[in-house]
Amino acid sequence: MPPSDTLPFDLRALEIFLAVCDAGTMAQAARRLSLTQPAISQAIADMERRIGIALFDRRARPLALTAAGGALRQRASALLSEARQIAPLLREAEHARLPLLRAGLVDSLARVLMAPLAGRLDEMAEQVSLLSGLTASHAGALLTRQLDLLVGADELDEIEGLERWPLLSEPYILLLPEAAPAPTRAGDLAELARQTPLVRFSARSKTGMEIERHLRRLRLDLPRRLEFDTPYGVSASVAAGAGFAITTPLCLLEAGVPLAGLACHPLPGPSLTRHLTLIARRQELGRLPREVAAFCRERLAAQQEAVRALVGDKLAAEFRVEG
Repeated sequence: MPPSDTLPFDLRALEIFLAVCDAGTMAQAARRLSLTQPAISQAIADMERRIGIALFDRRARPLALTAAGGALRQRASALLSEARQIAPLLREAEHARLPLLRAGLVDSLARVLMAPLAGRLDEMAEQVSLLSGLTASHAGALLTRQLDLLVGADELDEIEGLERWPLLSEPYILLLPEAAPAPTRAGDLAELARQTPLVRFSARSKTGMEIERHLRRLRLDLPRRLEFDTPYGVSASVAAGAGFAITTPLCLLEAGVPLAGLACHPLPGPSLTRHLTLIARRQELGRLPREVAAFCRERLAAQQEAVRALVGDKLAAEFRVEG
């Protein structure tokens, strides 16, 4: 007997078995299938060996089925019929829309990507849910299967079973009152913070956490006065004269706050870069994540001129779309 986990036949063997059943002889079955008679005989013998039971009574002319062969014949036709339907079904599925597609978008991309991405996803699914918010909450939702896609910073870099499609990298920059002198050294940030407060992104946000880690690496302990979850809160507070901020070009675009009276400068000392990525569970959505990532890159690349107008040529040169 074959091992219990070994299939006793393949679909081609079933096709040969049925041809012999219909033709009554192996020679006639061979002619129907354009095979040699020894190939037909070998295929049947191999099936019987793997099953451990004779399927034909070779003493009868024409060939007669054994009880086991009769039972297999009843089921073989249905198996082959179902197998033949698989390829057309797969071709249809390749072009079918998903019943539901749920995506999470980091809030600093809402102005740039929300509407166009919703339109693109609508072409791919019957129902679309597109949520903006903090990357951390989207990451948890992706892991618990409440979301199918995440567009934001990669908080899940140590989690296996995910596929990642890099979208963009952009510099962290200083947003200052126009009259304030631009710091040239990392240590100058401490002096700047003594004159005017640092308006922070909340530590609940990935952006806020990255900025805080950077400041700790520089051994800078700046006073905490104001912090916000959203790019608008940070930019609007700086515009209102509440202090200065460490932010990014896309965060400034998202805020949509007029920058009259403000200036953008490079972050002094070691550079700090923000990376945005599309993340999905591996091998669950086929080529869809790759296509959505390509669409997001196209839309982000179209923001190059807006970024240049906002932060200047030097800082815009560090705004890079991947791929």
